[in-house]
Amino acid sequence: MPLFDRYCGIDYSGAQTSESGLTGLRLFVATRTQAPAEVLPPSGPRKLWTRHSLAEWLVAELRLGPPTLVGIDHAFSFPQRYFEQHRLATDWPAFLDDFQCHWPTDSGHLRVDCIRHGNAGGAAARSGDSHWRRLAEVRCRAKSVFHFDCQGSVAKSTHAGLPWLRFLRRQLGPRLHCWPFDGWQPPHGSPVIAEVYPSLWNRTFAAEGRNSHQQDAYCVARWMQEADADGSLGPCFNPRLSPVELGIARIEGWILGLR
Repeated sequence: MPLFDRYCGIDYSGAQTSESGLTGLRLFVATRTQAPAEVLPPSGPRKLWTRHSLAEWLVAELRLGPPTLVGIDHAFSFPQRYFEQHRLATDWPAFLDDFQCHWPTDSGHLRVDCIRHGNAGGAAARSGDSHWRRLAEVRCRAKSVFHFDCQGSVAKSTHAGLPWLRFLRRQLGPRLHCWPFDGWQPPHGSPVIAEVYPSLWNRTFAAEGRNSHQQDAYCVARWMQEADADGSLGPCFNPRLSPVELGIARIEGWILGLR
């Protein structure tokens, strides 16, 4: 029996501001019986999502819609070393509050680089080292969330996206299960949002004319749909990690589907 009725794959972007329409911000949605299809914003310049408009769409859809799994391709937390360096409690909601205070990238007029270079916010007090990597990044050989200005980096999208996770959590309250921070096993019927890494699957499915951003969002939605249908999705919520690794992953987060 599938766990979800709907699957949303999101290729995220940290470009420009939260109110900018972005070609790199893509959403594909599948259901149990319908293949992933791209969903465009109801309005906006050139029919492009902004980070703000996508967050508002998710709030509306997850508040009243069917049980939905949302996969977003940016990190949901930082390496354990970051918490130690800044003497922060290993509490994810508190981390999101603290991060947004220093990196207010949800502001409509601020770019990530504006804060990063000290023109606004408090990045100097909450920065990390590009050599620090989360356990999940080591496992899948991904770059650090602090590794900016390089191809394949998720640093900018992570720094742009974290305040919007906070927004979703504040808007939806306990209805939303943020995996794995709210627990490894999501409650039945709850909408779930999880970190994904499209590189795990984007060569599995033919692109069929989709650009790289569309393909990343498509393959996330399709993998989640197929994994739920064949029963392999459920075990992904309880990855085979040692007790020590599980403790670290509850702080740093984990990538859904990473074995």
